[in-house]
Amino acid sequence: MKVLIIEDNEMNRDMLSRRLLRKGYDVVIAVDGEEGVAMAGSEAPDIILMDMDLPKVDGWEATRRIKASDVLKGIPVIALTAHAMTGDLDRAIGAGCDDYDTKPIELPRLLEKIEKLLGTTKRSL
Repeated sequence: MKVLIIEDNEMNRDMLSRRLLRKGYDVVIAVDGEEGVAMAGSEAPDIILMDMDLPKVDGWEATRRIKASDVLKGIPVIALTAHAMTGDLDRAIGAGCDDYDTKPIELPRLLEKIEKLLGTTKRSL
């Protein structure tokens, strides 16, 4: 399964990508929303982990663009944000996200959400 991580923070990208690779996922990375939308089309990921606070195009708009595309709209998107405030879940769902998670990332919780959306179970858990 291929995961597209759209994250501008290098430390967050590195930590999350290494942990997902260890769990058997293929990982591709975009560093801003504009690149993320483009890579969603070119890389055909199975799922997208979308930071919501991104340069160029924020995660809210990038998700709207992905979900507006007939080709890309079926790719599940999990919103990731450090600014968990009341209404953010509703805002993420309204933008087209399929789920929502907060930073700092708790990998077991995030993996559970990924597996639920993909309909898979990783044996290495």
